[in-house]
Amino acid sequence: MSLIDLLTGNTGNEVAQQAENKFGISKNQIIALLAVAAPLVISYLRNKSQDAKEAEALNNALDKDHDGSILNDSSQLEARQAEGGSILSHIFGGDKQNVENQLSQNTGISIDKIGPILAMLAPVIMGYIGKEKQQSNVGAGGLGDLLGGILGNASNQAQAQGSNPLNDILGSVLGGGQSQSSGNPLNDILGSVLGGGGNQQKQQGGGGLGDILGGLFGK
Repeated sequence: MSLIDLLTGNTGNEVAQQAENKFGISKNQIIALLAVAAPLVISYLRNKSQDAKEAEALNNALDKDHDGSILNDSSQLEARQAEGGSILSHIFGGDKQNVENQLSQNTGISIDKIGPILAMLAPVIMGYIGKEKQQSNVGAGGLGDLLGGILGNASNQAQAQGSNPLNDILGSVLGGGQSQSSGNPLNDILGSVLGGGGNQQKQQGGGGLGDILGGLFGK
């Protein structure tokens, strides 16, 4: 299952529906947030997996806690929210507050809700990675390539499927995350893409993801 299939399929819709019911945020905003958060989490994990000890720890966590069952069992979403907060703290480290601030500004979701919503989304993203790992049958040494492949495939699929708000978001995020890599996913994705008005956005004909989100949520 590709990352875009995750976002646009039953899993993405169920996650968005539960989050809408719990937090009072529209499904469109939740799906758009997931479209930004998933590549960001995967980019951070790809960077971490370049360190052998981090790769081993991630491999063990995926094998132990993230078999992908959450993708078909939405009852796990709320039960695993506290776990999701711990996942995000480990993945983002000192960047966590900055990530939440940037995502809040660019999605219009208030800062007091962005953390809890991301905590609900994190086990879903990890479950997706765990399922892909199982299907690819890779160990710790292959995680970097697996994660890079997930991002590359999503970018290609977003471009191939043409323009719609979700593909525009993913194309913007993934294009920014891969074309001018500074080695820091926060700078690559949030700084250059979500900041709006970056020079990478010329092909979008506007101010980047902020404009796409504004159009999507303004409906």
